[in-house]
Amino acid sequence: MARPWQAPQLLLVVLVALVALSYQVRRKTFMSVQEVPASETYVIATMQFVTNKFNRESDDKYSFRIVRVLKIKKLITDHMEYHMNLEMRRTTCQRLETKNCTFQEGELYKQIECFFSVFVVPWFEKYKILNKNCTNG
Repeated sequence: MARPWQAPQLLLVVLVALVALSYQVRRKTFMSVQEVPASETYVIATMQFVTNKFNRESDDKYSFRIVRVLKIKKLITDHMEYHMNLEMRRTTCQRLETKNCTFQEGELYKQIECFFSVFVVPWFEKYKILNKNCTNG
């Protein structure tokens, strides 16, 4: 037979275990983190989304285009995230133009290096930039 003081202790232990378990569920734990090639199917669509969104939100008169992919990591939890390091250059096209854009040369030349963290549910075509940081290259 259990002693009278053991029941509250047991209840306290169960309560602490439940609180710890619920904290673990809310914390974002990545199931998989891997570097992936730029040619991967969902990466191409995500880079297109990032470029379009960057150009729409930019104050620059000209659009930018990716010139080099430095690194891409895919992180998987209940969704997918891409962490992308990209080099982008200013083109001769006005902002939001995308056809036949060559890169600017001379005094209008500008190259930037950007990091994007992108929330992705590609099978629903859902994208959201979680973090963006661009610096002059």
